Amino acid sequence: MEFTASARRLTGTRDADGMAVASFVLGLLGLLVLNIFLGPIAIVLASLALWRGTERRGRALLGLGLGVADLVVLAVLASADNTVSWTFGG
Repeated sequence: MEFTASARRLTGTRDADGMAVASFVLGLLGLLVLNIFLGPIAIVLASLALWRGTERRGRALLGLGLGVADLVVLAVLASADNTVSWTFGG
């Protein structure tokens, strides 16, 4: 079985769409937990999805924005109590 150029392009677009969705989900999850890890991963996945020409451009941009927001939340919370970890208790 031989793959044609259009089949390869379709697979590449589908992979980019998956990366866009994954960046959105990881960025959203990163606002709650593990933002130091999930934020940069969301940024990288969104950037790759945009670079590969995803059809879900809005989802990739949201993932990029949420990844940056994860790092901003981490920076604000770290400066508030001078530590990288944060808790809800006193």
